[in-house]
Amino acid sequence: MSRILIVEDEENLAKFVSLELKHEGYDVETVLNGREGLEKSLDEDFDLILLDLMLPELNGFEVARRLRENKKTPIIMMTARDSVIDRVSGLDYGADDYVVKPFAIEELLARVRSLLRRIDIEQNPADKSPSIIRFKNLQLEKENRIARRDDQVINLTKREYDLLLLLVENINVVQSREKLLKEVWGFDTQIETNVVDVYIRYLRNKLDDPESKTSYIQTVRGTGYVMRS
Repeated sequence: MSRILIVEDEENLAKFVSLELKHEGYDVETVLNGREGLEKSLDEDFDLILLDLMLPELNGFEVARRLRENKKTPIIMMTARDSVIDRVSGLDYGADDYVVKPFAIEELLARVRSLLRRIDIEQNPADKSPSIIRFKNLQLEKENRIARRDDQVINLTKREYDLLLLLVENINVVQSREKLLKEVWGFDTQIETNVVDVYIRYLRNKLDDPESKTSYIQTVRGTGYVMRS
């Protein structure tokens, strides 16, 4: 489980981003000012830091600069300032990526996944040759957690990817909603089984060709879902 530190003084935004990241399976901590963010990032080990630019006590540029003197923790800078000089400065001070407020949470999650995946591949070169599962014109790179259709990357959340992987690994085997919920969301989840239907709809919207009348994922009425060869 990747650890992520959010350094953001807008409490509502910090809480929203934290909830979304936790929903994706990350271990998340939040601080509300730059000085505390720097201290925490130096004292503890995080896999990624989401760093606001305009912070009380110590701004994001200075936090990134001081952090880079001691650690290589990946940083995504979050700010409402969208000028070229601000973006360049953020990268020069040590940020690995940059997202402009207001941002779509899906974009932020995709940037988080992409940066963590890149860092993981750099640290584990063997992952550059991942095991691949193919189904029709879909392929899933298991180690890198990448899904493609006709060589085009499909932007999936962690839950969507896990759900798709489970179905692709069990071609022609019907998966009940209860099993999908248990395998993807966990044994102790309090979520209702209808959340599976919601995520299947998300997957179909991302996978299926709008011009086609058939779907990769078939519904088995009263039971669950299956992908058939």
